[in-house]
Amino acid sequence: MVNSRWGGTGRDGDTGTGLPRRHILQGLGSLPLLGALGVAEARAQDSSPRRGGTLKLAAAYSPQSLDPLTGALGHDHIFLYPLFDTLVEFEPQSLAPRPGLATSWEYPDPKTLVFTLREGIRFHDGTTFDAAAVKANLDRAIGDERSSVKGDLQSLQSIEVLAPNKVALHLKRPDTALPLILADRSGMMSSPKAMAEKGRQYDRAPVGTGPFTFQRWDDGDVIVVVRNENYWKPGLPYLDGITFRLIADFNTALRSVMGNENHFAFRLNPQQQAVADRVKGKLIVSSAPTISDYHLCFNYRRPLLADIRVRQAVNYAIDREAFNKVALLGLGTPAQTMLPPGYWAHDEGLNGYYRHDPDKARSLLAEAGYKDGVDFKFYGYPDQASQQRQEIIVEQLRRVGMRAVMTVGTPPDMHQHFMIQGEGDIMLTLWSGRPDPSLPFLLIYGETGFNNAGKVPPPPDMIAAQNDTQTESQQAGRKAAFARLERAALQYALSCELSFVPLIDVYTPNVKNYTPNLLGKPRFNEVWLEA
Repeated sequence: MVNSRWGGTGRDGDTGTGLPRRHILQGLGSLPLLGALGVAEARAQDSSPRRGGTLKLAAAYSPQSLDPLTGALGHDHIFLYPLFDTLVEFEPQSLAPRPGLATSWEYPDPKTLVFTLREGIRFHDGTTFDAAAVKANLDRAIGDERSSVKGDLQSLQSIEVLAPNKVALHLKRPDTALPLILADRSGMMSSPKAMAEKGRQYDRAPVGTGPFTFQRWDDGDVIVVVRNENYWKPGLPYLDGITFRLIADFNTALRSVMGNENHFAFRLNPQQQAVADRVKGKLIVSSAPTISDYHLCFNYRRPLLADIRVRQAVNYAIDREAFNKVALLGLGTPAQTMLPPGYWAHDEGLNGYYRHDPDKARSLLAEAGYKDGVDFKFYGYPDQASQQRQEIIVEQLRRVGMRAVMTVGTPPDMHQHFMIQGEGDIMLTLWSGRPDPSLPFLLIYGETGFNNAGKVPPPPDMIAAQNDTQTESQQAGRKAAFARLERAALQYALSCELSFVPLIDVYTPNVKNYTPNLLGKPRFNEVWLEA
């Protein structure tokens, strides 16, 4: 016997919040601030930036696409940030919105968002950035069959050019989260001319307005960007260019920095930090908290994961404390929902919602008709650290009778097979942060979200809570809606969150003006190299 997909409620009981209200209101929206987490700043200050030099980065993964609207992997952002500006930017330590390509924005009514744009900006191909270009980008974002950001823009009905420097976004429903949503992929502006001329080849020939222009991408070897001499921010960029060396092994990436072959290795694992700590003084080792977390994605369209009891069993089978201790050397923070403890939008009363309880997990599996256990298809990555993480999960699930049939491959390949083709049951992946906390729930659980492998719509009460997180204009109202949304995600066991991870970067002392951000996605647009 199999229950309906969304049947059951999980743990009962009222919840409150353990986090004192801390917020800043700006304009019509609220700014998310991190309370208990804070940010460890590892920024080398200097009053005299130097112009020139090429920053050499060791990148463990290749991007899926350099078109911000067709890629879907979190680490793509690191390659996209140098090439593309966004309509709205964010403060790295608070994720507060600030002007980007748009100088200001306002809601003349709850279902209309009007942006005033900077003037005199050109794309790398010399064409003009204006309201017509914004309309072309957003029309493509919501209408192109290959768009990965449709889930971001579910509230968007149509786009109207009001003037060359003014564009109106007409909404299906009020959406106060939209400015910060447009600080992510959907707000990265591409040249309409380049998109039209290149078609699908635009994935590998991007044209933005960012501080660097695309030069080349050699598969498995290197991605090169060079200075945009006509960049609109005075004095930037300082660097002549950035070279991303594609090094598939994290240990090799770290050794390349230790051997002065590269300047910087980013998003390393705790195991590499332990090695790098031995050479402190020669290298800078930065470890900063993030809102990125490891989690197990479920494909609800597959019969096994369509049963809520199986999804709940997975959540009870996982020992999050052990995962953090072994896989992350205790440097992470065990997770229950997509929002970390201490974050303004998180309900602290939900901490510990799913406790490690193998007996409960076995009981739920038996109730679902799997008293003798069950085999499932588990997708993951081939690098050494990923294999260790996967082995921990596989063993914990084996102990309750869930036997993994493993398939591993590169992140782009696994995303294609699992998220797009819907081939597997469970996939272990790192969910990277987003500027507004509504986005993770949209993109992982929303019907058109690119991390919803089965494209199954969430339950109605969850959809209602999601809408409320985006229609409330004050932080107190948003926080209450997020509490409902988090609880629903847990009750329906829509994923299994494991641990929030630190952003670990190692770089040479001549790298200056680098600041980590809460998303866990390094940006190098304002970095300079000391002679």
